[in-house]
Amino acid sequence: MTTRSVVIGAGHYLPDRVVENAEFEKTLDTTDDWIRSRSGIERRHFAAEGQTTSDLATRAARAALADAGIEADDVDAIILATSTADMTFPSAATMVQAELGMTRGFAFDVQAVCAGFIYALANANALILSGQAKRVLVIGAETFSRIMDWTDRGTCVLFGDGAGAIVLEAQEGTGTNADRGILSTDLNSDGRFRDILYVDGGVATQNTGFLRMQGKEVFRHAVEKLAATATTALEKIAMPASEIDWIVPHQANIRIIKGTAKKLDLPMENVIVTVQDHGNTSAASIPLALSVGKARGQIRQGDVLVTEAIGGGLAWGAVVLRW
Repeated sequence: MTTRSVVIGAGHYLPDRVVENAEFEKTLDTTDDWIRSRSGIERRHFAAEGQTTSDLATRAARAALADAGIEADDVDAIILATSTADMTFPSAATMVQAELGMTRGFAFDVQAVCAGFIYALANANALILSGQAKRVLVIGAETFSRIMDWTDRGTCVLFGDGAGAIVLEAQEGTGTNADRGILSTDLNSDGRFRDILYVDGGVATQNTGFLRMQGKEVFRHAVEKLAATATTALEKIAMPASEIDWIVPHQANIRIIKGTAKKLDLPMENVIVTVQDHGNTSAASIPLALSVGKARGQIRQGDVLVTEAIGGGLAWGAVVLRW
């Protein structure tokens, strides 16, 4: 028998404030058409004054636990993927642990920007396969609205805030691709490209800083690397792309999403798309899309999913799982 990390619950949370593209027309040289045509984004959510990343993460975590039908103390670990933690330390994950009333186990953050949830999933899977944990709450949460330069129309219109979460549980499988759970993972990074997507602040500068991005360069790397990592993850288990039911990509840009699907030779009908409603929520985008896809009735038990993301670092990766 083989141990598998199986998804038993999913949930998400979006802040109440919805910001339509038209709002940016008041302060920037931009239009709704310009934003839609270049990104596919129509609206996004912004956190309220005083609403933190751990607040969003806690709400998504509660929704995922309820969906799984378990309590916080039934979980052994929390892994929170974020680049916008409430504080330098302690980790936002420990704040979520406290808010949930979880008095056992352990919690920590993972920082790989937009690829953070993929990295968190891979780490959760490793904890389960090693026997370190039986159940892991994996969360992606961001408040990117706090690191936007509101004078830069090339970046500030693209990002939003939100959180998504899933619960992984150790279950016995047969060791074949027919098993439910995570079937393969693939992680990559290349620090030579750190300057094309970064925040110009931090401990060294003693200020929070703003997100800076070379959009054309990011786009050029994204389609190629996302298709490659998804292909590698599939090759590790000798699974043809034709067996994929859903691609659940990082929701950054509709053109990147379409380009990656084309390289994998899969129609857009097999892609979960939420970018139009959420914008780019970085590490939160994939768990948000998973939860929304399940709620819509698109993702069903037994479906094969490929989820992939790329973010600052550059860091990128993919996970193949059967829901």
